[in-house]
Amino acid sequence: MKTIMKKTPQLALCALAVSAALTIGTQVQAQETQQVREGKLERIQVTARKKSENLQEVPIAVTSIGAKELSEKGISVITEIQQFSPNTTLQTSRGTNSTLTAFIRGVGQQDPLWGYEPGVGIYIDDVYMARPQGAVLDLIDVERIEVLRGPQGTLYGKNTIGGAIKYVTKEMSGGTEFNAEATVGSYAQRDVKLTGQLPVIDDKLYVGFGFADLNRDGFGEFLQSALPNQDRENYNKDLWAARVDVEFRASDDLFVKFNWDKTRDTSNAKGGYRLLPSLLTNAPVPDSVYDSYTSLPTSNLVELEGYSLMLRYNYSDAMELKYIASYRESYSPTNIDFDNTALDIFDVPAEYSDDNSTHELQMNYTGDRFNVVSGLYLYDGESCGNFDAILGFLGRAAFGTPGLTREVTGCNNSESWAIYSQATFQVTDDLSMTVGGRYTDEDKTAIVNNGLVFANVYPQSNWIPGYTRPDGQLVPTVLGADANGDGVLDGPKTENWTRFTPRLGIEYQAADNMMLFASFSQGFKSGTFNPRATINEEGVNPEIVDTYEAGIKADWNDNFRTNVTLFALDHKDRQYVGIGAGNSATDLQQVLRNVAETSATGIEAEATYVASDYLTFNVSYGYINGKIEKNNSIPPLIGLANTPEQTINLSANYVIESDIGDFTINAGYYHRGDYLLFETSTLLEQDAYGLVNVSINWQSVEGDWYASLHGKNLTDEEYLVGGYDFVGVADDGSLLPGLGGDLTLIGYYGDPRTVHLTVGYRF
Repeated sequence: MKTIMKKTPQLALCALAVSAALTIGTQVQAQETQQVREGKLERIQVTARKKSENLQEVPIAVTSIGAKELSEKGISVITEIQQFSPNTTLQTSRGTNSTLTAFIRGVGQQDPLWGYEPGVGIYIDDVYMARPQGAVLDLIDVERIEVLRGPQGTLYGKNTIGGAIKYVTKEMSGGTEFNAEATVGSYAQRDVKLTGQLPVIDDKLYVGFGFADLNRDGFGEFLQSALPNQDRENYNKDLWAARVDVEFRASDDLFVKFNWDKTRDTSNAKGGYRLLPSLLTNAPVPDSVYDSYTSLPTSNLVELEGYSLMLRYNYSDAMELKYIASYRESYSPTNIDFDNTALDIFDVPAEYSDDNSTHELQMNYTGDRFNVVSGLYLYDGESCGNFDAILGFLGRAAFGTPGLTREVTGCNNSESWAIYSQATFQVTDDLSMTVGGRYTDEDKTAIVNNGLVFANVYPQSNWIPGYTRPDGQLVPTVLGADANGDGVLDGPKTENWTRFTPRLGIEYQAADNMMLFASFSQGFKSGTFNPRATINEEGVNPEIVDTYEAGIKADWNDNFRTNVTLFALDHKDRQYVGIGAGNSATDLQQVLRNVAETSATGIEAEATYVASDYLTFNVSYGYINGKIEKNNSIPPLIGLANTPEQTINLSANYVIESDIGDFTINAGYYHRGDYLLFETSTLLEQDAYGLVNVSINWQSVEGDWYASLHGKNLTDEEYLVGGYDFVGVADDGSLLPGLGGDLTLIGYYGDPRTVHLTVGYRF
């Protein structure tokens, strides 16, 4: 059985988000669009190797999308970036509004629970976002987005085994600037964005600010709610974000930047679409994929706040020193109705909180025939949570109790330090070699409380009207340490892991505008403890990815560019619940182990053709062939999750000059092949689909007024981006009730066809 959903394509990705990238870069588009058109390829600068370089001279697979292209295509949220980077998946996680599921080349992390580390790193101006909660960021006035594919273990460290995504903001310069922008669109979309900069001391001290208020009605509704007075909009958007930057050029050699940002997202919890009617209550399959039912509150909250400080000092013409410090925290109480009915069959109210601080000291040195990037990195993070798996109907029916809840609470904390260096040596005028390595030492501590309560339990009092949570710890500590030898687990369990991750590469400049390269790189995802543990099990070792790449980056003339990379990777020690030494598949004490290994080979190709001063074409293509090499997980793996065999993007950009300003028309088509949502089940599998997007942009002759009209998913395709699979499968292929006693097979979908109009003014 390929899929329970027949073969209907399932819809566009959910652009629900939180903004953390407001900055002062709105002048970029005005400057770029007023330049004389030369009909030539653009020189693209990136910082993929922690220094500014021409993209065509960087020997790794990188996709860079600048502010101008983001604006012209109407790209407003990180999940849309997947359309332009081959072999990349960026989607909103299941029942949440702003938690990111990220995969690159089939490597990522499906489960966002505390304790599980991501496989794709997210960075804002080189500040690491440690948790996926709140990582679905609105792209507001960033200078560019860089997608680095393949392990980045040497320069970026742990949890970048699939790759990294970098938000790069622009330093302020010039005079006073202000930009006001308003957007209206489908489903009563109404957004307001304000940004600006003020030179307190000309060319020395700048203060920048940004504010965004983003709102949209739901794509669907909760058809039934067990609780009174609930907001029944489903897939709505309601958030605000603010940002302040202070930049100080103390001297020609010293630059200081301080940043504060905060986001508050009160969009409703997201209800899923029942793919099967309920066996236990009146919950048929809804007519709309955006409609749902719920027995939980529809409220949801994501709060993010962060600070960062960067000092850059030019010690000499050859040496640059940089210090980056950051602190980030987030809190998210959420409601996830797994069964999506108005009955308490399988409900999960939950809380997530985390905070982390980082310090990085970096040195860049450029010599006559070599350059070096090196640094020291410190990380201290705490990630905690509490989820209550409420099986109320089962408790009443099977045990005659008021309800039934499995409560899991705990923390998973990390302290690590790393030292790294990467050097490129010029062997001859045309041949260079890159050698790098990073040594990481990480201490992990964890505690897990897990047990049954024969009542419906919620994380806090008044979570639902009239509920009072009992005092104290409700369930026993099952994973931890006996601190005083009395046989009671009263402290966290600890483990230490160390890892050296190397990179070796060779680059050959075959012609002035043609580089050939080959490399080996390694990355690791942190070792961890099972956040759902039921016994005092040991931690699991880090996951390792070894990748070999060979590629060519070529500007064949002033108009045609191709960047092609072949890769092969081996993903070892994958962390799943599984069978270890002395265990069998019937063992009740199945624990988190390093039990699987996968491999993949593939190709990524990107091409740009500047046909004239006014017309440009872009093509990107990704192909990946995954294979399971070792398979002791329970249930067994059947493929790579969230990884289509092929991705294709075709787009064209055409500029029309007129007496009232320039018009830019952009049209694109994105194809995504079949893919599994989960590695262990074919019940939720998405067939291939395609998205059509069209944009029309206008800018006045003076460059102060601008407007754009964007149509997304114009053919109104429907496609899955997440789901839950809690059903059994009989020998004859028929489906059986799963956890909670119902047929719980749930799909989550992205945006339907939308159209929005933006008008802005800047000076």
